[in-house]
Amino acid sequence: MTQQTWDEVGGLLPHDEFRAASEAIVANIEQVIEGKTATVRLALAVLLAEGHLLIEDVPGVGKTKLAKAMARSIDCSVRRIQFTPDLLPSDVTGVSVYNQETHDFEFRPGAVFANLVVGDEINRASPKTQSALLECMEERQVTVDGVTYQLQTPFMVIATQNPIEMEGTYPLPEAQRDRFTARIAMGYPDPNAELAMLDGHGATDPLSGLRPVSDAATVRRLIGHVRQVHVADAVKQYAIALVTATREAPDLRLGASPRATLQLLRTARAVAALEGRDYVLPDDLQALAVPVLAHRIIPTADAQLARRTTDAIVSELVHRLPLPHDRQRSPYDTRPGGGNGRGPYEPRRP
Repeated sequence: MTQQTWDEVGGLLPHDEFRAASEAIVANIEQVIEGKTATVRLALAVLLAEGHLLIEDVPGVGKTKLAKAMARSIDCSVRRIQFTPDLLPSDVTGVSVYNQETHDFEFRPGAVFANLVVGDEINRASPKTQSALLECMEERQVTVDGVTYQLQTPFMVIATQNPIEMEGTYPLPEAQRDRFTARIAMGYPDPNAELAMLDGHGATDPLSGLRPVSDAATVRRLIGHVRQVHVADAVKQYAIALVTATREAPDLRLGASPRATLQLLRTARAVAALEGRDYVLPDDLQALAVPVLAHRIIPTADAQLARRTTDAIVSELVHRLPLPHDRQRSPYDTRPGGGNGRGPYEPRRP
């Protein structure tokens, strides 16, 4: 397939064009979020991996601001849902309303019909309302009264929740958490970043002056580029080994699902592309193991009593699991004594 054809379908882009577009989005978001470059880049990687993001942290650290800044950086349709106990599933998906003039029912789309859906405090809605997101997050469609409506591309749900305050909340069930590609925590800013925040955000809200630096068509092309990033067989086997380790760990009563393996590779492709590579390294999987896998697993009662977090368990599994053998030696290794100049995880080049 020619370069022109790839561009028409939103596929492979020149590396410099991909880098310029992605860096522009990151820089725009960082006008609002100070000192969190790694977090911002991971959030963008989830978007380019066609996934969904769960931002979980204490109040006041910028969860909603990150979601809003990403939404405003891309000129596409954006809807915000404030999850409350009285929110109904029809408020999310839409409802069929009887039209007196046409004497027929017509569908009125809900808030989920947008490119970016920002769900604030998702665990404050009832389980019935939370479940309204299951179909759209996995299948990118909504079924109401037996009729299925396709959602736009790109489509991403960015949800926030506070894990500390449990009063008036409904914990997300395993099926719902498994739909989220990654879970990130904002964390407190360092003193320099907090000082810069006071100087820049003290008088005005930086979100009010944020302007889009990309659009939905460009994001579709970036996604097409990410899809073409090469994954060597050794890296695929390493991803399976990582997920399998969670299923066999004695400290876990529920390991990661096959969906987790797929989303781990998709996100690794996006991270590799953002780093300027057209191939995935085992290091990418190691860096993504905690944000992609930790929220999907359930520790045993003994592990909970010992106050072992899922993040710590996944990190321990990553350190114990041996890396692929290709990392040590390959006939195509670029190190001294290697083969024809192609790295062990790079695609074959003409």
